[in-house]
Amino acid sequence: MLRWLIGGGREPQGLAEKSPLQTIGEEQTQNPYTELLVLKAHHDIVRFLVQLDDYRFASAGDDGIVVVWNAQTGEKLLELNGHTQKITAIITFPSLEACEEKNQLILTASADRTVIVWDCDTGRQVQKVSCFQSTVKCLALLQRLDVWLSGGNDLCVWNRKLDLLCKTSHLSDTGISALIEIPKNCVVAAVGKELIIFRLVAPTEGSLGWDILQVKRLLDHQDNILSLVNVNDLSFVTGSHVGELIIWDILDWTVQACERNFWDPSPQLDTQQEIKLCQKPNDVSIHHFTWDEENVFVAVGRGLYVYNLQMKRVIACQKTAHDSNVLHVAKLPNRQLISCSEDGSVRIWELREKQQLAAEPVPTGFF
Repeated sequence: MLRWLIGGGREPQGLAEKSPLQTIGEEQTQNPYTELLVLKAHHDIVRFLVQLDDYRFASAGDDGIVVVWNAQTGEKLLELNGHTQKITAIITFPSLEACEEKNQLILTASADRTVIVWDCDTGRQVQKVSCFQSTVKCLALLQRLDVWLSGGNDLCVWNRKLDLLCKTSHLSDTGISALIEIPKNCVVAAVGKELIIFRLVAPTEGSLGWDILQVKRLLDHQDNILSLVNVNDLSFVTGSHVGELIIWDILDWTVQACERNFWDPSPQLDTQQEIKLCQKPNDVSIHHFTWDEENVFVAVGRGLYVYNLQMKRVIACQKTAHDSNVLHVAKLPNRQLISCSEDGSVRIWELREKQQLAAEPVPTGFF
């Protein structure tokens, strides 16, 4: 069951004055998600969430501010100000081995064409890079190679001291919208409707520096790819503007499963049958994923959907988790989930224990 307990951001529509609690989707007896908190600190669209440790997470968005929160209480701990335009990417960042202080760092990119390293324990700005020719739209950390990547109109490789090691030529005016690491020193970049596989070549005795080689292009999506994540050691998953979800083999890059409008919980007589719904593109766009060992948690339009990887179907959903599009979801400890939205709110959800779940399937008729 999904419900919210503490108000903040925009008030949910239709909330009765007699009760501070709005329960949504009570007919979904298998739905295990309870909304715990609604957090308010941002002044514009909240696009990103990142877990810092077991007790803290950070949010960022179009107001150019990073807010560090207590994940247990919802208390705002820090507000990081330094960007002059909207934040376009955020990742956690390891401390340098030479540094005595092992504080938690994050890396943020912005439409102001800068990247900043922040100390999330003190709120201090550690380092700033301002040499970008275009907006950095995504960041990725490759710990095994001890480098990080920035994606925009080109793909750049950096060391942890923020020295540029190499970059590609101009890839696209659309730019790279998402990046993930996969085995064999490769990364996957989402560029419009395409996935491009790049291999990073580290320096050897016979070479002078780093290099980036384009290995393959995958053209299976019908519309722009909005989300791209690893889900386990065997697979990664992508989601598009028109609601396509594709699960890929992480080693040979072949399609393992393809679901269109997969969030429809009605029974499917033929698992290969494509179900088409008359909905606006924004209502079905897959903006982000997170995952655990069994499920993919999907931000679809204004809702949150839980897709079971083994059963290959939705086991829980909340069509109106926010008043506007849900842009990012992330896991917290203690079986909790956080989401952020264009409505400017950040919400914390709790997963009921498995033994509490009803055995029957999610009923039909929600759409």
